[in-house]
Amino acid sequence: MKVAGFTIIRNAVKYDYPVVEAIRSILPLCDEFLVLAGNSSDETLELIRSIDSPKIRIEHSVWNDELRTGGAVLAVETNKAKALISPGFDWLFYIQSDEVIHEKFHEPIRKSMLKYKDDLAVEGLLFDYVHFYGSYDYVATSRKWYRKEIRIIRQDEDIISYKDAQGFRKSGRKLNIANSGGMVYHYGWVKPPEAQQAKQESFHKMWHDDQWMEKHIPKVEQFDYSNIDMLVSFSGTHPMVMRDRIARKNWKFTFDPVKARKPSMRIRLLHAFEKLTGVRIGEYKNYRLIR
Repeated sequence: MKVAGFTIIRNAVKYDYPVVEAIRSILPLCDEFLVLAGNSSDETLELIRSIDSPKIRIEHSVWNDELRTGGAVLAVETNKAKALISPGFDWLFYIQSDEVIHEKFHEPIRKSMLKYKDDLAVEGLLFDYVHFYGSYDYVATSRKWYRKEIRIIRQDEDIISYKDAQGFRKSGRKLNIANSGGMVYHYGWVKPPEAQQAKQESFHKMWHDDQWMEKHIPKVEQFDYSNIDMLVSFSGTHPMVMRDRIARKNWKFTFDPVKARKPSMRIRLLHAFEKLTGVRIGEYKNYRLIR
């Protein structure tokens, strides 16, 4: 079985993306790893080169900053990266620059890839998600956070990144997938407040025009992490590749559920039902689970 990993990245240092940890977290599962580095204004290339693995191949791209609707540029760059992967792989493992896989999931993921390698009806593998917010000690649990997404796909030219690169489609339809047995630890909302604010100002330009930005993104130095409704304490362990980054954390985050923004009664009832049954009413699913 041959597996290629791939990711896209731009301005990782400036916006404090844990891209090195993301790559290292799946490198043991990959025979090759392609990094498509965008036109950065910082030391992103040096950061990627510091991983110093013979598995890694770096290619270069210039992002189209005129694409400012629906995060389309992210899908464009993801598809560029996918097209640059050498032929002959059974699976392609996509990881975003703020996503990390815990090493405890390596063996279950490997077993799933082997199990479905020759089952061509399975076009991709699905991962559970845990979204950290504000700190490495809290997990977001409201309905706005997606619970599952595809991160392993077959090497098929008809499978492409969909919309803002959250998932994949084949010839316009949802992929037929199986569970990977793995979980993605999403750290995109855990950064120093200054870096998080800078990221917001840059990130939303991929979705919105200047008029929207002026109205919705405040001109402040630090991101306000207090505008959150539902968090729970994280009681597990973080991936080993994240431990140095976590030890370097230099800001404080506290969450007081009494002072937190209160969701509507409808949302509270839906959340209570989900907690009781495990079913999320009205959940958007960008896949078809067939195994």
